[in-house]
Amino acid sequence: MPDSPRQRRVADRIREVAAQVLGRRVKDPRLGFVTITEVRVTGDLHHATLFYTVLGDAEARTQSAAALASARGLVRSEVGKALGLRLTPSIEFILDELPAGAHRIEDALAEAAARDAALNELAARAVYAGDPDPYKHRDEDLASSAD
Repeated sequence: MPDSPRQRRVADRIREVAAQVLGRRVKDPRLGFVTITEVRVTGDLHHATLFYTVLGDAEARTQSAAALASARGLVRSEVGKALGLRLTPSIEFILDELPAGAHRIEDALAEAAARDAALNELAARAVYAGDPDPYKHRDEDLASSAD
């Protein structure tokens, strides 16, 4: 079932508030360059899943994950203040694997393009194994029947 308009509005607001809190209020040195890519909220608005990406290597991702886990309470309280809902949704941070998947697809497409270019180069230099034109032509048949 698709998200209701209210779920989408709440998810968008949570994304905005969480990004502001992470950028301005969280002073954890482990927190790297984190971007909140998407927020999904359950139908009853009791749980919010925040997907994020981190610029950097695997160590930066693990350190940022630890910083986000420790800042979860602060983010939840600020979301509760900003939304004004009766119940503040619980917050869960999940590393978004979409950029890594997109990078793998781009690598596969580049490899396929390189293989296609190599195959086209081989095809351009290819020569026939037998005669250049193995088919009989009508004028040859007429010349052989005239003999």
